[in-house]
Amino acid sequence: MKNVGKNRRGLWRWAALACAGIFLFSCVMLVREGVLYAREREANRLLARRVQKEGGASGITDAGTEGDFVPRYAPSGNLLIYDGLWQENHDLAGWLSIEDLGIDLPVMYTPSDPDYYLHRAFDGDDARSGSLFLGEGWEPESGYGIIYGHHMKDGSMFGRLERYRSLEYALEHPTIRFDTLTQEREYTVLAAFYSQANDTPQTDTLRYYQYTGLPDQDTFEEYLRQVRAAALYDTGGETEYGDRLLVLSTCSYHRKKGRFVVVAYQKCGA
Repeated sequence: MKNVGKNRRGLWRWAALACAGIFLFSCVMLVREGVLYAREREANRLLARRVQKEGGASGITDAGTEGDFVPRYAPSGNLLIYDGLWQENHDLAGWLSIEDLGIDLPVMYTPSDPDYYLHRAFDGDDARSGSLFLGEGWEPESGYGIIYGHHMKDGSMFGRLERYRSLEYALEHPTIRFDTLTQEREYTVLAAFYSQANDTPQTDTLRYYQYTGLPDQDTFEEYLRQVRAAALYDTGGETEYGDRLLVLSTCSYHRKKGRFVVVAYQKCGA
């Protein structure tokens, strides 16, 4: 009996040591993950500071003083504020800003491999949070584009995008700015909805990610009808064929492979 009791105590001791080891390992991994995410946030913050600095140096600084005009465009034809970053990485397609969500980030595009920046930073290095990137079929002058981004637990990237599930929030924060390399563009939130990424046929969600463009009026109107049917609310916004539509997509945990989607529009000629 003494041996049995001794063996049990030994087993409990080893079990306790194993639990302590697992706990310590988990703590180390959490700290490591936190450090990685902090580095990635800082790298993106520095990119935003560069853009802000270039933005402050471009345009007309003093319209009343001859010789103080600073061109808004670089020799490349790009807006000066983005040209420096584009010279470093030609995959840069534009810049997305949503002030209240803390989004002030480059948007990448690689036509031959749209998911290339899913887990890569602006400089191409591995990054858990990845980069914002445009989906298949996007062109600078096209009237439709999907920007994908991770739903990060620390709130970075599209981690706060789901705030747009509320009509009140959408009405209070209606403006989304997505500049291409050559044009400054402001969009107005039209709708938000939940969806699901799945390869099997579905009838209960809008498979928005299958649209790579809205090439004609019938397709545009059918897409818009589906958006309104899936929408969580009605902002009262009015859009029509010829306007630009911008879609922001991120993961959601309301169901397996869930997605949360925001649709915004820019009036034709705006």
